[in-house]
Amino acid sequence: MPEINVAIAGATGAVGLDMIATLEKRNFPVKNLRLFASERSAGKKLRFRGNEIKIEVLNEHSFDQKNIDIALFSAGAARSKEFASCAVKNNALVIDNSSAFRMDTDVPLVVPEVNPEDIKKHKGIIANPNCSTIIMVVALKPIYDAFGITRVIASTYQAVSGAGSQAMAEAVEQTRKLLANEKIEPVHFAHQIAFNLIPHIDVFQENGYTKEEMKMISETRKIMHDDTLRICATTVRVPVLRAHSESLNIELRKKASPDDIRRVLAAAPGIKVFDCPEKKEYPMPFFIAGRDDVYAGRIRTDLSCENGIAMWVVGDQLLKGAALNAVQIAEKYIGI
Repeated sequence: MPEINVAIAGATGAVGLDMIATLEKRNFPVKNLRLFASERSAGKKLRFRGNEIKIEVLNEHSFDQKNIDIALFSAGAARSKEFASCAVKNNALVIDNSSAFRMDTDVPLVVPEVNPEDIKKHKGIIANPNCSTIIMVVALKPIYDAFGITRVIASTYQAVSGAGSQAMAEAVEQTRKLLANEKIEPVHFAHQIAFNLIPHIDVFQENGYTKEEMKMISETRKIMHDDTLRICATTVRVPVLRAHSESLNIELRKKASPDDIRRVLAAAPGIKVFDCPEKKEYPMPFFIAGRDDVYAGRIRTDLSCENGIAMWVVGDQLLKGAALNAVQIAEKYIGI
């Protein structure tokens, strides 16, 4: 297998760090690894396979040497729009974790367990979906293939790390201050997040939904190649450090029992069934954080509609929802 020259843009962020760890953990055939970040991180070093790699500034000349095969971007939409084309121009495949290109008709939006065939349609850029979308479609795809799906109602319980490492630190600090009876002044969230829930992720749109909710709707349809899917999403930030949870109510085209759903999910890639209520076994963020797979539990008949299934899924949004999904796309691309 050929060795691959890899670059990571946004290497010092939470997702960038997990990209480095994931490349090493999965023994991706990296020949040379280059790390890019902002000016304030330039010169710092990060470890990869026992070696220290110096961080370079991400700019329009970062890819001029034309020796990078795959560039994993997790530096935010603005930097992706500014610099991804520089990488493509220099013959690198860009796998972008931001929202910059997700709904571009010329850019495949890929979850390898769901639509790996779309990788071949790329024109230099492949987009990583929103983290909540990834976790949801990994669970939906095997059910969709087996029974058909007409409608999904999704309610998310999203960890603070989804808003970045500084937001994660703020949640911890708010908790400390509350317990010490000190004053709290939110910075990264619209309201206090400690001991609270905030039904507001990203900006509100004219239709009353947030941008995060609309991402789940539009991205799922694109990934599943089904514009007829009816989807309603409510996204909520919760005081959990890592791993997103989702409550899914699914209307099927064909009737299926909870055992039918468990059997189909158990045979599917990237998802594990953890569902034994009598033993108090069900997925929880505390248990799932740091794990690669999406976990499904609380699988039961939705009593409110015909052919309905209700279920609970949890996935680490920094891994499967971001870094791992990007590396898996790279693996598919090079034929692993």
